[in-house]
Amino acid sequence: MEDGEVRDELPEDLDRGFVGAYKFPDNKRRRVTGFLYLLISGVVGFWAISLSGTPVLVNSGLKVGCCVLALFGLYSLVAGKPFGLDESAALVAANQAVGFPVGHASAQLGWRGLLSRPTWRMLVYSAEDPPLSRGLVLVDGIDGSIVEMYVEENPEDWIRTTGLQPDGEGPPDV
Repeated sequence: MEDGEVRDELPEDLDRGFVGAYKFPDNKRRRVTGFLYLLISGVVGFWAISLSGTPVLVNSGLKVGCCVLALFGLYSLVAGKPFGLDESAALVAANQAVGFPVGHASAQLGWRGLLSRPTWRMLVYSAEDPPLSRGLVLVDGIDGSIVEMYVEENPEDWIRTTGLQPDGEGPPDV
């Protein structure tokens, strides 16, 4: 295969033709699995207690498994707090925090801490061409507070994207 023939695209069986903005799944979906874990552990636990005279069907491993599943169900309920803001609102919070007008930006959703608190990681560049500053801002996904922020001058050597030389006349010298 020649270099000119290589295309960066999804195979046909994976391409579903979706066009539009991607909506991040909400963290509150964890609550559904938490309720299911609690229900299953409760039903199996009740069954194990009612058959406690039959050691072939019920042993200590089954009882411990029910307890572990119930604890994980409780954890899923506690960790399943719904989002307080989407990526657009997180970008607004990051824009207010960095102190310069934001041009290009990128959002990534991550989780932090023992309770998996959702956190937006916003990589922002200033609106100049080429950008003079850049920053990384961590925005809490539930209450919108700024968790951490790092801003610096842009150390990258970029060419102007306007197609003009720095003096504004003609195409850039390459």
